[in-house]
Amino acid sequence: MAANATTMTQRTAITPSTYTWEGTDRQGRRIKGELQATSEALLKADLRRQGINPLKVKKKSKPLFTKKKKIIAKDIAIFAKQLATMMGAGVPLVQAFDIIGRGHENPAMQEMIMGIKSEVESGTSLTDALRKYPLYFDALFTNLVDAGEQSGVLETLLDKVATYKEKTEALKGKIKKALFYPTAVMVVAFIVTTILLLFVVPQFQDLFQGFGADLPAFTLMVIHLSEFFQAWWWLIFGIIGATLYTLIQANKRSPTFHRALDLLSLKIPVVGEILRKSAIARFARTMATMFAAVVPLVEAMDSVAGATGNALYEEATLRMKDDVSTGTQLQLTMRQCGLFPNMVVQMVAIGEESGSLDDMLGKVADFYEEEVDNLVDGLSSLLEPLIMAVLGVVVGGLVVAMYLPIFKLGSVV
Repeated sequence: MAANATTMTQRTAITPSTYTWEGTDRQGRRIKGELQATSEALLKADLRRQGINPLKVKKKSKPLFTKKKKIIAKDIAIFAKQLATMMGAGVPLVQAFDIIGRGHENPAMQEMIMGIKSEVESGTSLTDALRKYPLYFDALFTNLVDAGEQSGVLETLLDKVATYKEKTEALKGKIKKALFYPTAVMVVAFIVTTILLLFVVPQFQDLFQGFGADLPAFTLMVIHLSEFFQAWWWLIFGIIGATLYTLIQANKRSPTFHRALDLLSLKIPVVGEILRKSAIARFARTMATMFAAVVPLVEAMDSVAGATGNALYEEATLRMKDDVSTGTQLQLTMRQCGLFPNMVVQMVAIGEESGSLDDMLGKVADFYEEEVDNLVDGLSSLLEPLIMAVLGVVVGGLVVAMYLPIFKLGSVV
């Protein structure tokens, strides 16, 4: 307990804070500024090294209400690219962290970068410093950084990590684009229909009561549906909310349900093909990146399995790992699992025979990422008229149902 308390105290002590300072330079001119440091004494020492005589140093107080933007995967990709660029230009690692951290617009990202910088300054390896933030730096990222530190080509592998992150985030963006548009339109259609049933139809219902004539069957059906909504709207919304919450939680907590959902998603027309090709692209991109970093194949496949984004491909990759560990060729295990097209298997076979597996897998990833892009564009073109037709039938049907009695009355008159 005592050792843990000491460790926690040391970590707290090296957390950087922002200070405002005033002082004089070598010519006696009064200057001021703002810097981050782990203590006031270290800040003053740093200023003196720069030829500045500190007169006043004050810790900057944090606002009572600060809203930090969430750190997203794109932030991590940009961070890796910036770090690789600076190291390639010969900027020392600690100084690179300082430049990137102070220049970042997201306070949460800035705080994390400066925390990593403090860890590295205290003698911790970059890999161990990154592993203290597992929410943002996964096993793939830290393994590649570790390989770069061990082999002395950290900037090269950081560049590969950055490229990998950019490619995978672009691929995720395409998948979200394919799924977001129809979902958003359906949600809007449901909201519009609900407003019509709860507020518009009752107004027409009051109007129809004075007609003294039988209403068309379609109009009666809509009126009964509106009455049901008015009486049980709280139950309908409750069931929808509870169902969505249950599905989300089951997908997170139940591997069986998650696997069944992934398997079902692969069978959806067009969308299933997009998800399948996306999983293959992620598999190939991750494997190519790990292999280029000279990470052993068996060790790399753990990270590859988690990066596929589909439980079916994850299980297949782990089975392939077991086969590869016994000496079986990668292309044979891929052929046996039955989830990879013949073209992918042939490319891997050529790569294994020629010793350029990372290059071949990179070409496979490029091909399937382009395929996903084309499929998403095709799906969007296909869905636009289909969704407009659905909206027209649903909303237009409700409007027609309300005006049918008026048309009927006009013909009688």
